[in-house]
Amino acid sequence: MLSLKETIDQIQPLNKEAMDLCQKKLDNLTKPPGSLGVLEDIAIQLAGITGNTSPSVNKKTMLVMAGDHGVVAEGVSAFPQEVTPQMVLNFINGGAAINVFCRHAEAKVVVVDVGIVGDFTHPDLIQKKIKQGTNNIATGPAMSYDEAIKAIEIGIEMAYNEVQQGASLLAAGEMGIGNTTPSSAILAACIDLPLEQIVGRGSGIQDEALTNKVRVIQQALDINQPDASDGVDLLAKVGGLEIAAMTGVMLGAAAHRVPVMVDGFIASAAALAASRICPDVTQYMIASHASMEPGHQHALRLLGLTPMLHMNMRLGEGTGAALAFHLVEASTRALGEMSTFADAGVTSS
Repeated sequence: MLSLKETIDQIQPLNKEAMDLCQKKLDNLTKPPGSLGVLEDIAIQLAGITGNTSPSVNKKTMLVMAGDHGVVAEGVSAFPQEVTPQMVLNFINGGAAINVFCRHAEAKVVVVDVGIVGDFTHPDLIQKKIKQGTNNIATGPAMSYDEAIKAIEIGIEMAYNEVQQGASLLAAGEMGIGNTTPSSAILAACIDLPLEQIVGRGSGIQDEALTNKVRVIQQALDINQPDASDGVDLLAKVGGLEIAAMTGVMLGAAAHRVPVMVDGFIASAAALAASRICPDVTQYMIASHASMEPGHQHALRLLGLTPMLHMNMRLGEGTGAALAFHLVEASTRALGEMSTFADAGVTSS
């Protein structure tokens, strides 16, 4: 397994030669140039990531990172903290939306505990707990700088394990009651916009609780003063253990030249932290969908990513990424299975 420093050192820009050759191949298929739109963009990006002019998607893995948040004590969530382990058990038993969508996509689901409160154990739960949830960001840092690095390196390790087992497409999902609050704080530290424009209702809080959530996030920013240029500092000051682990998945995927799907708002916060750690990592990211959380569009804009799906979703877990697995695979199948003009005997111009 690579350390964070070693991982950063291994992340390189995309292979432009492979991308140019892939473009020529696409233009020679039996269709008007560019007529498959974003699917062609994805195929070219995959060629650049892998260095293969005919990239393919074989095994797909959804890495679901779970952790709790001390800031829940401030009344920022519609659900109590005990829902985190309850939902994690649901993931393990295959009954959640993420399980349904991953079964449909023929993708593996791996669930990792990086910071669930309590001594929750299960033979199918990967136990990597760093601490019993984060500290309350309204009163101090979520975790220490070293704990943030440790959480990131857990994500790197999980990505490495899946790539070693043949995964050619990864996604980072999450479970952690209250995690739209630290995600909003990460985004707020990176963008010059009023909190009211980027803070959403998360799990469905009402107006009074939303006003309180905005106040809590502002207090967290004032107290902790996160450095937006330092992704580790962002995560340590106002982030979450599962968010940091998702950041590690994204960095780990890029280090091994594997594409990684970015799901909704929480994933975009992790992606922002990753981009502050290593700017080249965004070239390996594919945005799945546009979340209903207002901050998501701003985070994607900062990352330079365009979502494929507009489904009015705001569930999290990795559900949007699981749906978008199909589109990424479709892009490679079009590239690999369509006939050329010459093969089909079709006049090209």
